[in-house]
Amino acid sequence: MTTEDYDQITSFLGEWGTFQWTVFLLLSLSTVPNGYAGMSMVFLSDTPAHHCKLPLLNGSLENLTWAIPEKEIEGVTRPSTCSRYKWINNTGAQLSNVTEGCLDGWEYSTDQYDNTIVTEWNLVCEESWKVPFSLSIFFMGVLTGSFISGQISDRFGRKVTLFVTMAVQTLSSLVQVASFSWEMFCVFFFITGIGQISNYVAAYVLGCELLGKSSRVTFSTLGVCVFYGIGYALLPLFAYFIRSWRVLLAALSLPGLLYIPLWWFIPESPRWLLTKGRVEEAEAILRAAAKKNGITPPAVIFKQAKHLVHKGELKNEPTYTYLDLVRTRKMRNVTVLNCAIWFIITISYFGLSLNTPNMHGDPYLNCLLFAVMEIAASVGVWLVLKVVPRRIVIATTLMTAGTVLLFIHLISTEYSVLGVVLAMSAKFGITAAFSVLYVSAAEQFPTVVRGMGMGLCSMSSKIGSTISPFFPYMGQYNKVLPYILMGFLTVSAGLLSVLIPETSGIDLPEDLSQVQTLNWCCLWCKKQPKAIQTCKTFQNTSSMENSQLSCV
Repeated sequence: MTTEDYDQITSFLGEWGTFQWTVFLLLSLSTVPNGYAGMSMVFLSDTPAHHCKLPLLNGSLENLTWAIPEKEIEGVTRPSTCSRYKWINNTGAQLSNVTEGCLDGWEYSTDQYDNTIVTEWNLVCEESWKVPFSLSIFFMGVLTGSFISGQISDRFGRKVTLFVTMAVQTLSSLVQVASFSWEMFCVFFFITGIGQISNYVAAYVLGCELLGKSSRVTFSTLGVCVFYGIGYALLPLFAYFIRSWRVLLAALSLPGLLYIPLWWFIPESPRWLLTKGRVEEAEAILRAAAKKNGITPPAVIFKQAKHLVHKGELKNEPTYTYLDLVRTRKMRNVTVLNCAIWFIITISYFGLSLNTPNMHGDPYLNCLLFAVMEIAASVGVWLVLKVVPRRIVIATTLMTAGTVLLFIHLISTEYSVLGVVLAMSAKFGITAAFSVLYVSAAEQFPTVVRGMGMGLCSMSSKIGSTISPFFPYMGQYNKVLPYILMGFLTVSAGLLSVLIPETSGIDLPEDLSQVQTLNWCCLWCKKQPKAIQTCKTFQNTSSMENSQLSCV
């Protein structure tokens, strides 16, 4: 629905006041659990040192070296973790040269963990594939949530979607604590993934629609991204003091119950309400916001919208689906371009996390360093976006990060520390670009399909995340190949991002007719009398769908 200029009409609220700060802080806080929901598997499913149980040794490990065969792993000879020598006649007196599996189970080291899901269900040796597959199941849930949450958000509202999916994430995680089998753990981990991405996207869209132009940038960077990083940083702190997987998961899940009271403090999006013809509800929210800010609102806020309601033109609002994201040419271009960029940079984002050299030290410290880098990148983006357009930031950070990755293979092994620094620098650039992409994408999709548009972008990124582990796998055969491939992909994403419509300082589009044209370069212009021709894109004032490329 196209009514008046929403941002201009609601400008009486101001950019920052009690209302805006309340929305900013509460919605940002809601994203904290998203920072550790999936990454908690780093500690929940870690595999401690282990070896076959040797009951005939009566618990003594003095003769461990001759009771268990040795195996060379990464150039180091170590006791086998999956086999042992057979006892002759099962007397415990003499060993044969024949090996057998761990028929009596395994002994696990408790130096670092009291227990993990690996020690709980013996996910080692032939069952070791279940550990990475557990996280794959979580990402399948995230992928599913990305697909369904956008349509639910656009149909039933941002606020309802936010709180329902937060409840889904919290309750499914609590049920996971009581899992009696690996299969049960995975089923509820899948459901957790659905809730995890759904409430994150809903909170992001709701904040962007409730806040003004300058507030949206701060919310997108210092808000959801920084608080996501804070949640990520809390994970190693919790895990350092809690070494039992059930207690750790419970400690990470219970804070979700603290968000229940936020229902009475976070309003629905007035923009979304207007698209549904619920003008009086939208006005009530804005009047309450004005009261919080100590401002007297106009007697009638949405004059044109009320006029249309009285005429009956808003009673039968159309129902939008994912098909509307590709129905018109301009909307299709925006959708395909954003999905492609999100897909590509997610491969590099997770691929670098898995392939960064010399990150085999203390897991708690490593996790904390990654979280600090996330926060630093978000703060840096917030500062840069004050003076630099979104498209330039995205293109520059991606192309710089990609170029750095392409040159890492030239670093000699004698300067491995420099290689680590370059890899982390590239990760910083990709993280920064990702933060800006959230801002840009939310401003490109119109209100009527914004939830679905963001959900589709998120779904594309999660497809990329499922592919990213194959890049470090290639490193087993050629250490420089992953960097070359990720560098090429990142540079390609940077070049594609040049086409993104610039949204800095532009009002959020409300319906499909207000979608911007891509930033097409002037590939060909008809010859004109002027010696120098300059191409510019302009919108037909009668129809936003009819854009032209002309030379002046």
